[in-house]
Amino acid sequence: MAVPIRADLVTVPDLNIPATAPDAVLLNSNEGPLPPPPGVVEAIARAALDGHRYPQWFSDTLVGRLAADLAVPESRIAVGCGSTSLCRDLIQAFCGPGDEVVCAWRSFDAYPVFARVAGVGVRTVPLDAEHRHDLRAMLDAVTPATRVVFVCNPNNPTGTAVRRRELLDFLDRLPERVLVVLDEAYREFVDDPEVPDGLGLVRDRPNVAVVRTFSKAYGLAGVRIGYCVAAPSVVSAVHKVSVPFAVSRLAQAAALAALDRPEEARQRAAAVVRERNRLYARLTRGGHPATPSQANFVWMPLAGRAADFADFCARHGVLVRAFPGDGVRVTVGLPEENDAFLSAAARYRAQAGPAEGAA
Repeated sequence: MAVPIRADLVTVPDLNIPATAPDAVLLNSNEGPLPPPPGVVEAIARAALDGHRYPQWFSDTLVGRLAADLAVPESRIAVGCGSTSLCRDLIQAFCGPGDEVVCAWRSFDAYPVFARVAGVGVRTVPLDAEHRHDLRAMLDAVTPATRVVFVCNPNNPTGTAVRRRELLDFLDRLPERVLVVLDEAYREFVDDPEVPDGLGLVRDRPNVAVVRTFSKAYGLAGVRIGYCVAAPSVVSAVHKVSVPFAVSRLAQAAALAALDRPEEARQRAAAVVRERNRLYARLTRGGHPATPSQANFVWMPLAGRAADFADFCARHGVLVRAFPGDGVRVTVGLPEENDAFLSAAARYRAQAGPAEGAA
């Protein structure tokens, strides 16, 4: 007889793990389209020479570098195995039995999974008609049991973003006992000046934490490293629940080398933004539903045709991420990869007909 797992885990949904296929164009994981710069690869190789030694417990060298670059005290920075692990750590640090997490839906699908794995309740709030966080409805969803609220800005998977005034109003009205986690994994791709930089909010609001990653704009998704900026008490709590030595020597070396090349990261992000805007324009001009994006992907609200569209693209050699019943998220790749997707999308619309193709 198999050893029984925790009873409450039986109903926890599996994460939507992206598929892979030999020779396919991979536009389903929000990865950067380019490999790390040679200097970063060299730094990883040098760090591997000390692979027999444990890494720093709290990635002190990287914390010091981030503190200098971001102009915040070291006590306000925690480093983790990607921003995703830091989201999990924040739930574990601030929630216990009977507590609740509030998040938008659809948003990053790991939030409710992490909460339920931690034995914490989840309240999900539907996005508004423009596929954006409905902050007023999220405020209404807050109860005395709420301990953490996630605001993914820009939002994954829709690419939409909340703007400064509405976010400030939300924070002003939220109880100070509730921790707001601003997930800014896609911050480097924002080109709307009205989308606030969360770091400007952390300094004056002890109940706000910002998480960011090196996975996207810096091309280090496979290395796994991110960071959190928050009040010292929040960082201390994260340290209490984090996995020891979770950030490898190689990951820290990669992040430090990437920070030494800020202009290259900016140029890469700018190239993605140009392609993102081209992708959105081509889709809408071709009659496909698409949502303006501030991230490194484009959302197609295809509702009931999402899975069918994704399957069609896969048969034509392009993998995109389907969220059945809601839509499809298309990562921005290299120009030739985006062209391959646009070609598949055009074929889909041609075979489905105008009414069906527009979903």
